[in-house]
Amino acid sequence: MIAAEKFQEVYKKEPPYTAFTPYRVCPIGAHVDHQLGPVTGFALDKGIHIAYGPKENGVVEIQSLQFDKRAQWHVEATPKTKQDDWADHLRGATIALNKRYPLRRGLCAVIAGELPIGGLSSSAAVIITYISALCKINGISLTPQEMVDISQEAELKYVGVSVGKLDQSCEVYCRKDHLLFMDFWDDSYELIPNHPDMKPFKFAIFFSGMERSLAGSAYNMRVDEVKSAAYALKAFAGMPYGKFNETVLGHVPYETFLEHKHRLPDNWRKRAEHWYGETQRARLGAEAWRKGDIEAYGKLCFESGWSSIHNWETGSPELIKLYEIMTRTPGIYGGRFSGAGFKGCCMALIDPAYEESITEQVTREYLAAFPNMEGKYSVHICESADGVKLD
Repeated sequence: MIAAEKFQEVYKKEPPYTAFTPYRVCPIGAHVDHQLGPVTGFALDKGIHIAYGPKENGVVEIQSLQFDKRAQWHVEATPKTKQDDWADHLRGATIALNKRYPLRRGLCAVIAGELPIGGLSSSAAVIITYISALCKINGISLTPQEMVDISQEAELKYVGVSVGKLDQSCEVYCRKDHLLFMDFWDDSYELIPNHPDMKPFKFAIFFSGMERSLAGSAYNMRVDEVKSAAYALKAFAGMPYGKFNETVLGHVPYETFLEHKHRLPDNWRKRAEHWYGETQRARLGAEAWRKGDIEAYGKLCFESGWSSIHNWETGSPELIKLYEIMTRTPGIYGGRFSGAGFKGCCMALIDPAYEESITEQVTREYLAAFPNMEGKYSVHICESADGVKLD
């Protein structure tokens, strides 16, 4: 493990502990969690590794192999505002955890990711990996829901990204050879096993060559637009609408949207169209998986990708090209952007028998369109995996 090797190089000893958190993909259910809709997701067998040991003086000293700068702070004196570097997610996690369970011991650690940054919930995976290490050092046992809530709070309140709970939930609740179906209306979830008659599948991750940060993207703007639609629809329908930041589209019946959508600005209407359509696709996708119909699930995944482009209006030219290539590549059941869809990667459910030809065709067509991505673009084949193990 690269993180353990780097730890030994830096600290001249074997790391006392190691931990792992998987990346996640959400084939159907994009951009609905923060508005209390249902999603489907998987954890992958690649993710974030950490090698670490205790520091009795309460200092956190942490290095990521994906970034140059080593970060340092004290568990009882973490900067209250973000420092605008890669470790802000972890500072926010320290504060969120310390509010619930007073921390005394710090840690020295090295973190390493197995895949390029962008679209696989790497930020959430890093946060969860770090929290699990800090809890181990301080003798704290978290419930799965506590882990999800603390991880979300770090991004939402400290980093300033209007995330829901999708990423964290997949990384905590998912299990190998199961589809996670989770409804954020009440945080209920179901693990649907692979049907015995289901066709074989793997996940292909097509990294565009462009990394991204949600905080620097239009992600928050899209969330504001869909919340604005919800707020306006409540007003049109004579519903109590309360505070804007507490308004979500999940509180607005679909019939209300159909009745008043013509009164919404185009952008707000499109965001709502995506949300209502995606919630329906997530439920249909769960039923298709339950029946073992991976073709139907894949078709819904492609439809989700189309709606993200045309209704949610995300997607860089690179990601849109990858999506278009996937739709015409034999052996791909379905695919879409992975993550917010501004840069990063696309994911696809593939028939393993076509793995070589899929890799060849998508690579050839993509690099023909974007030759400047030669050496940056990459393909990674993954399988489903268990979520993080909590002590």
